[in-house]
Amino acid sequence: MKGKNDKILGGAIHHIALRASDFEKSIKFYTDGLGFVSKISWGEGKDRGIMLDTGDGSCLELFAGGTDLQKPEGAFLHLAFCTDHCDTALARACEAGAVATMKPTDINMGGNPANPVRIAFCKGPDGELIEFYQEAR
Repeated sequence: MKGKNDKILGGAIHHIALRASDFEKSIKFYTDGLGFVSKISWGEGKDRGIMLDTGDGSCLELFAGGTDLQKPEGAFLHLAFCTDHCDTALARACEAGAVATMKPTDINMGGNPANPVRIAFCKGPDGELIEFYQEAR
């Protein structure tokens, strides 16, 4: 487990997601420019995604299909926290006032290499999108 938060059974930031207007340019910037390393990638065309390790296991997740239009709140999509139990983390967030937007779901992100995970989403007090991210063991 990363993190020592007993409420959500984890707590470290797993990833922050960004929708890139120029996917390849963003990958080059974060890998060549900032030294991030590809952890997993998936999809094709506007459905492409990649997780880039920032250096400590935390990731920046890039999605293709963004626009180059000015974004009033920036380009970030969601904030993801590591957890050892996705269902409990979502339940506790909802008990604290969050609104669930996606129930806990097992997915295989596919790609290279395959990455089975369990995820759930909710909206926080200011409408921020929060993901709980449980890696398979």
